Amino acid sequence: MQLFYNPNIDETTETFSFDKEESKHIIKVLRKKDSDILFVTNGLGDLFKTEITLASDNKCTVKIISFEKSTAPKFHLHLVVAPTKMNDRFEWFLEKATEIGIHEITPIICDRSERKVINTERFDKILLTAMKQSNVLFLPKLNNAISFKDFMKQKQDGVNFIAHCEETDKKSLKSVLKPNENVTILIGPEGDFTEKEIELALDSNYIPVSLGNTRLRTETAAIVACHSVVFVNEN
Repeated sequence: MQLFYNPNIDETTETFSFDKEESKHIIKVLRKKDSDILFVTNGLGDLFKTEITLASDNKCTVKIISFEKSTAPKFHLHLVVAPTKMNDRFEWFLEKATEIGIHEITPIICDRSERKVINTERFDKILLTAMKQSNVLFLPKLNNAISFKDFMKQKQDGVNFIAHCEETDKKSLKSVLKPNENVTILIGPEGDFTEKEIELALDSNYIPVSLGNTRLRTETAAIVACHSVVFVNEN
């Protein structure tokens, strides 16, 4: 199934048109024509079966034939990850985490962060492309970058973890995860969290965890954490 995206449709929508860029891709690149079937999601778990009624590369119009509503996940995975120095590594994380099944991402700026500015618009496009390519019906939410201290002032629902490399008493993440729980996991920058940041997280009831016996890059650690949570919640 080839998946397309329109954030403005719901079960009451009867017809709609794709924007010029998507229309050109559908008609010129994919060579779709009148009466061809397209599957579309709004990123909220809904899948629409549509039929092309106007095969225009400027304004491809479709009518909705039927729609299915996916069951909402019983858990919510929120990864709070420090942006990597090299943008392509963080972008790789965004793509793979979307394929695996992440729900929410917050870039966090730490004391040792080497990158403090991110391109939210580009990151959103990567999430959208990954969602469509992997036939995921829920588009992950990308929050604005926030400082570690400011994030600690926010209350998160569910169980909260911080993965760090300090030689302290930590539990294995896989040993403490339970299905059907909302989970927030902090992943630090290449130089790891500072001792003060770790202390602040612990004071905010974050549980220190280990992601394995080896030292992982930021984006690798984030993927390991993402997969661990999704794996625990598989039926």
